[in-house]
Amino acid sequence: MKILLLCEKPSAAKRIAKALDDNGDPIEKRIGSVPYYESKNGDRLLIVVPALGHLYTVAPKIRNRNVYPVFDFEWVPRYEAERNAGNIKEWIDAISKLSREADEFILATDYDIEGATLGYTILKYACGGKEEEAKRMKFSTLTDSELKQSYKELLDHIEFPMVEAGICRHMLDAIYGINLSRAMTVAAKRWSGKYKTLSTGRVQGPTLKFLVEREIEINCFVPVPFWRIDAEVEINGETFKIEYERSVIKSLREARSIVEDCSGRNGRIVDVNVRELHQSPPAPFDLGTLQREAYSLFKYTPRRTAEIAERLYLEALISYPRTSSQKLPKSINYRAILESLGRDAKYKRLTELLLGRESLTPVEGKGYDPAHPAIYPTGNLPERELSQPERRLWDLIVRRFMVAFGEPAVKQSIKVLIDVNGHTFYLRGRRILREGWMIFYRPFLRAEDVILPPLKVGQTVKIKNVSWKQDFTKPPSRYNPSSLLKKMEDEGIGTKATRADIIDTLYTRGYVSGDRATVSELGLDIIEVLSKYCPEVISVEFTRDLERSMENIKSGSERREDVIDRAVRHLKPILLRLKESERLIGEELSEAIRKTLLNRRIIGDCPVCGSGKLIIIRSRRTGKRFIGCTNFFKHQCNVSFPLPQKGTVSSANKICSKCGFPMIRLKLKGKRPLTLCVNPKCPGKDGMAK
Repeated sequence: MKILLLCEKPSAAKRIAKALDDNGDPIEKRIGSVPYYESKNGDRLLIVVPALGHLYTVAPKIRNRNVYPVFDFEWVPRYEAERNAGNIKEWIDAISKLSREADEFILATDYDIEGATLGYTILKYACGGKEEEAKRMKFSTLTDSELKQSYKELLDHIEFPMVEAGICRHMLDAIYGINLSRAMTVAAKRWSGKYKTLSTGRVQGPTLKFLVEREIEINCFVPVPFWRIDAEVEINGETFKIEYERSVIKSLREARSIVEDCSGRNGRIVDVNVRELHQSPPAPFDLGTLQREAYSLFKYTPRRTAEIAERLYLEALISYPRTSSQKLPKSINYRAILESLGRDAKYKRLTELLLGRESLTPVEGKGYDPAHPAIYPTGNLPERELSQPERRLWDLIVRRFMVAFGEPAVKQSIKVLIDVNGHTFYLRGRRILREGWMIFYRPFLRAEDVILPPLKVGQTVKIKNVSWKQDFTKPPSRYNPSSLLKKMEDEGIGTKATRADIIDTLYTRGYVSGDRATVSELGLDIIEVLSKYCPEVISVEFTRDLERSMENIKSGSERREDVIDRAVRHLKPILLRLKESERLIGEELSEAIRKTLLNRRIIGDCPVCGSGKLIIIRSRRTGKRFIGCTNFFKHQCNVSFPLPQKGTVSSANKICSKCGFPMIRLKLKGKRPLTLCVNPKCPGKDGMAK
């Protein structure tokens, strides 16, 4: 009997084929460039074939990109709808050929909405309608033991409620994204005659709106001056900073008065408040908390973290990463995982601390995902040398797993009230009394102890260096990729699998730039246009309502057809309004595109003439790019500098400390960005490397 076992990716197929083969040695074969494996399992021959992610996508039946609105959509092979997807045809043909020889079908893609939808479309369209009869493997790791157990306990059918929710999500994303994006792109092209891809969608729009609202808040912010008091206290020959009772002094006159009252005075301790705080271990990682922690520690974007975690999962080093769960189920053999991790010398002492206990009970967070547990290490050690980003992320996941079994940390907090001529200052101390779980997470902890000498009420201390300092109120911080991800989670828009890609799209489209997401003229105008002509499509409430509806589809309380019908009825009048205002919208967007493209070329001020801007220019004669001054076109400045011809160049928003010229950011594919001075004669560098 031949059984076709469909996997999501080639690396997953190879692991599954090896795990299920009686001898652990499957035969690798190929149809063209498409690999597949034959595994002997008892009296069955398993044909283990991978997909290449989604092989099918949702596309409008009317393919003309200048036509909108369109509401008739269908599933088509990706190569029919997307550029640069020509290799997908070979994969579909190969799977179709193998399916014709199969007696049974098993779906072994990732057990989530995307994996279920991906598998369903391949079974339906490439395998000739086998979606109803296919059985299902469910697993959270690619370890041999779990894969074998999953194969023994096959589910009778694929998860159709999850498929329904997935189809609905893909349909809604296409209906909204394609129509709204076409409306803006066509309007701008018809006005300016130039093509520029513009996009928005039911999640992308509200997400960009968060950024624009923050940008407007920052730009409209008016700083208000205030004063603060800085002071130190000397105790037993040691100097400590102390805080004034009020962090904000509203007038210079009052600040001066406080300094005069306290200068040259001694202080008297009027209270010593000592508290012990028990801090429980942090919960195990779900994808969102892993992405935020990796950004905080390593500055990895959410998308990069997801990609690295996916590689670790495919190598059977961690469990499935696209999860919302913060719970470790009892079915996981905690002790066996720790024993296996202890084979790595780096973790040996730490695992021994946990294995010496009679029982192991992990802490849990609130997050729950019925499909997969929290992210945890499988206990397998790497079979190859991991790259630095992979090693960092794996180490973080391993330590967070061990942390879950740690004892609470005990911290001591001391707050000392010091009276200085009628004014109150605070002296604060802190120290760790018992590390508990912190011993496992030590490389990632930043807090430092402030150890105070013994103090008592009534004690006199010497006050020194009392001064006032002027400051100004600060606007709210811009979002970064991590805080924007958290905002999307809190607002209930997008999914654990899509949020990182949506953030990445905002950068790719040129709507935002920089680690601190600065919104471009184009991003501001996109939201201004949508707010003016169709505010409903950037409504968080509407997007959140659709997300709830898709969860209801999974639970069976709503029908996919009803949700799509409601969304289409909501969208039709919006698109008619956009059509009626196409000329005005095109004019506004075209001007925003022009400004954005110009601003992206500006590197900084020209230090030679003092009035021009240094911009990236491409020679019409040679096609090569270089940096020149805008005053060249006025015959006032002829300064120019060469540029590397490969990679992406943008302003680093920095001035070279050695020569005062602007600096650029050079990003070469597959390499870390470089920050370079544009001045080839800069004394602080050799050649182009700073």
